[in-house]
Amino acid sequence: MKTDVRELSPSAYARIAGVLYLIITVAAIFAHFVVPDQLIVSGDAAATVANITASESMFRFGAIGSELIILLSEIVLSVVLYVLLKPVNKTLSLVAAVSRLAMTTIHGVNLLNYYFVLQLINGGNVAMAFGPEQVQTLVTLFLDAHSIGFTIGVAFLVPHVLILGYLIVQSGYFPKALGFLFIAAGVGYLFDTTGLLLVSGYTTTPGVIALVIAVAEIAFPIWLLVKGVNMARWQNRALALEPAR
Repeated sequence: MKTDVRELSPSAYARIAGVLYLIITVAAIFAHFVVPDQLIVSGDAAATVANITASESMFRFGAIGSELIILLSEIVLSVVLYVLLKPVNKTLSLVAAVSRLAMTTIHGVNLLNYYFVLQLINGGNVAMAFGPEQVQTLVTLFLDAHSIGFTIGVAFLVPHVLILGYLIVQSGYFPKALGFLFIAAGVGYLFDTTGLLLVSGYTTTPGVIALVIAVAEIAFPIWLLVKGVNMARWQNRALALEPAR
C-alpha cells in the first residue's frame, strides 16, 4: 500500500524559515536580554542569587524555556535552509547546516550551567555542602560559564553565516544584497567571537558589528515571509542538479 506524500514547495519552505527566524528572534530577546537584565546584577553575586531565588519561574521559563524553544527551532531551520539552498551548491549547503547544528548542540549542552544554578539556589544536596558566600561564587561561575559557552557556540555559527551569504549571492532566486549582508555579518561574528574568546579586555560587541548582524538577521526573514523564493529560478537550479537520464 503506497502513501502519496507531497513535498512542500520552495515558497512554503521559505515561509517556514521566516516564521522560525521570527520565533528564534522573539525567544532570544527574552532569553538573552529581558531575563538577564532583570535578574543578573553585574558585580553583585548576592543580589543576583536573591533575584533568581525570588523569580525562579522567570528564570526557568524566561531563560531556560525560551532557550529550548530557540534550540528546537534552530534544528528545523537548519534543515529548511539546506533544502532552500542546496540547488546552488549541495555540499556547501550541507556544511552550512552542520555548522548551525553544531552551534545548536553546544548551546544545548550549555544550558546545564543554568540548571546547576537552580540546584545551588534551591538548597539541594550539593548546595548543602557550601556556605552562602560559596553558593554565590558558584552561581556567578556557572552564569559566566553559560555566557562563555554561548560565545563558543556562536563561533561555530560563523561558517554557516559566511556560506549562507555566499549561497544567497550565487542563488539567483534571492537578492544579492541579502547575501552580501550575511557575508558582512559573518565577518562581524568572526571578529566579535575572536575578541570575546581570545583577546583580553575585549568584553563588549562594537555597535557597528551588532547593527550589521541585526540588519542581516532581520532583512532575510522579512524577505522570506513577504517575497519567498523566485520559483522559476529555484526550479531551474534544482533541475540542473538532477543527473541526466
